[in-house]
Amino acid sequence: MHDVHLLALIAVLIGVLVVLPRAIRGPTLLDRILAVNVIGTKTIVLLALIGFLRVEHTIAEGAAADDYSRAGFFLDIALAYALINFIATIAVLRYIEIRAGRAKAREGGGA
Repeated sequence: MHDVHLLALIAVLIGVLVVLPRAIRGPTLLDRILAVNVIGTKTIVLLALIGFLRVEHTIAEGAAADDYSRAGFFLDIALAYALINFIATIAVLRYIEIRAGRAKAREGGGA
């Protein structure tokens, strides 16, 4: 099972590398935002996989898993990061929507 988690970790890292150019130079601002959101989602998966790998390593050593080596600790961090990622994406998109509305109002003479 250790090899499966390691392969999944590598696959997710490759996925991040594939999306990275779109986040840096994407043709539009919305493409960049979507790419950053995808990278954030992949980071959440990476945190979960690291937690599972750490538990497997602890069990393989024969030691009892303490609170900091269990997957639950990493899953808690992943959940908090998911909430931050979601709220930040919504906030940025809302800001863009408001800014576009103001620009449209200026063009239309304030109507």
